[in-house]
Amino acid sequence: MSEMFDLLKEGLGDIIDHQKGKKKLRTRIVNVPEPASSLSADDVKRIRKSLNYPQSLFAKFLNVSPRTIEAWESGIRTPNHAALRLLEIVDKGIYSPKDL
Repeated sequence: MSEMFDLLKEGLGDIIDHQKGKKKLRTRIVNVPEPASSLSADDVKRIRKSLNYPQSLFAKFLNVSPRTIEAWESGIRTPNHAALRLLEIVDKGIYSPKDL
C-alpha cells in the first residue's frame, strides 16, 4: 500500500487504542486568534498615515499594488482576510516597519 495509507491506518489504530484505554495520546492546545475585524476606508488611511508612508510605499510594504491601496482608501474595495490580518498587526504595533 502507499505510505499515506500506512500512516492513516497507524493513526486510526492509535485512536482505537486510546478509546480502549490502551494508549495515552499527546495533546496540544493551540490558541487561534479571532478573525481580523473589517476596516473602513478611513481606518486603512489612518494606519498608513500613522506610518507616515505614501500610498506607493505602503503598497510595497503590504505586497499589493498602489491601485489596491487607492481602492481601499476610497472605499471601492475592502482588504481581504490576509491583508486585514497584516493591517491589524501593523495597527496594533505588533510589527512596525519603522524598526527595520
